[in-house]
Amino acid sequence: MSIGRSMYDSILIPTDGSDRGAAAVEHGIELAAAFGATVHAIYVIETKAHYPFTSAGHDPTEVQEHRDYGEKTVEAVVEDAVDRGLDGVGVVKSGRVAQEIVEYAEDHTLDAIVIGAQGRSGLDRYLIGGTTEKVVRTADIPVITVRSDED
Repeated sequence: MSIGRSMYDSILIPTDGSDRGAAAVEHGIELAAAFGATVHAIYVIETKAHYPFTSAGHDPTEVQEHRDYGEKTVEAVVEDAVDRGLDGVGVVKSGRVAQEIVEYAEDHTLDAIVIGAQGRSGLDRYLIGGTTEKVVRTADIPVITVRSDED
């Protein structure tokens, strides 16, 4: 952090548009508002080409449906940020979710990531590992995890 900057000038909020992730979006925007930070919202489409156990297939129509949904999802986050007087940027990427989140943060020199804790447990978490856990392990910037009321 250089002189003249606040602790958080730009915050990345990964979102999947779910009710579970809404708590992280809200927390991220509130944190951004406290520092006057720019909000970056990201939605990542993880197709079978990137991860064989995902819901998005190779069908171009299906991938486009995911892209359209992702664009609406990040647009809603950006609109919420703008409504609170903040600058907002939204992006939809394709790839491995955790990797795309971390790479976006690095490429744009962001200051923090606010991400929902998925609440997975047991064998599923052990075998697959949560996206949140992967982001926490690989990001070089602070990662703030937020549990939803459902967790």
